[in-house]
Amino acid sequence: MKAKHFMEDNTMAITAAMVKELRELSGAGMMDCKKALNETNGDMEAAMEFLRKNGQAKAEKKAGRIAAEGLCRIAVKNDTTAAVVEVNSETDFVAKNENFQEFVAAVAQQAVDSDAADMDAFMAEPWNVDTTKTVKEALVEKIATIGENLNIRRFEKVTAEHGCVVSYTHGGGRIGVIVEADTDVVNDAVKECLSNVAMQVAALSPKYVATTDVPEDYKEHEKEILMAQAQNDPKNANKPANIIEKMITGRLAKELKEVCLLEQAYVKDGDLTVAKYIEQVAKENGAKLSVKKFVRFETGEGLEKKVDDFAAEVAAQAGM
Repeated sequence: MKAKHFMEDNTMAITAAMVKELRELSGAGMMDCKKALNETNGDMEAAMEFLRKNGQAKAEKKAGRIAAEGLCRIAVKNDTTAAVVEVNSETDFVAKNENFQEFVAAVAQQAVDSDAADMDAFMAEPWNVDTTKTVKEALVEKIATIGENLNIRRFEKVTAEHGCVVSYTHGGGRIGVIVEADTDVVNDAVKECLSNVAMQVAALSPKYVATTDVPEDYKEHEKEILMAQAQNDPKNANKPANIIEKMITGRLAKELKEVCLLEQAYVKDGDLTVAKYIEQVAKENGAKLSVKKFVRFETGEGLEKKVDDFAAEVAAQAGM
């Protein structure tokens, strides 16, 4: 049994060994552990609870800082279900941290097993790694351990009812893609084809699967812009309206090819469209194969990244 050392005023002397033990149990910083032990008179269990509570306070304090770095991770189950998550950190340094990466992988596994309809429901679920906590509580603890604001920003789960799902992660987790296909044949050749399609989605970032998926209001909006461009071009001043209309129709068709996956030129063979490539693989494997849906997450898209002024930060810490 470990000896307990008390001061004259009957408070426990906090030893380096106690601080080390609490650090190993909690993963928190040395000074945080020392303070927790002092506040709880050396009670290890109470100190752990103190750190958890303090971690929550720190999480709230850090919530004002922008978390725009991070990772996308994907978990796949039985070739029919996949989930992609994006978890943000404040710095690229933390995004490369093994502790953070393991946490993001666990969040992806949570998502693929989850039936949550939205982020609030997801955050309230029991954490798969330790069901005594919720996902939100696990996040708060990780914020306390790592010392940066972290954010489980979004997740999406895809389940194939008549085929399979494949996934592709690019740039070590910068981009995560899931492709859902309807197919009556699931073999290595079909899966390789769909993996190539997922790479295409990562590289060229289409908005829709096919032109039939493009909303009419999107087409009308783009047509208005193209029309304004044509009318403002002096070269078109003397052209009849029907000729300008044909020009606009042609330009819109070209633009739709760029934003629709199946119409894009296949990146591995520019002589084929993605649709023709899929058709070719389907024929070779006697399959009825079509892409039903894709999901593409890119880390930090739509978020403002914080630009650090290192000199100002050092000066602020030094009280200058």
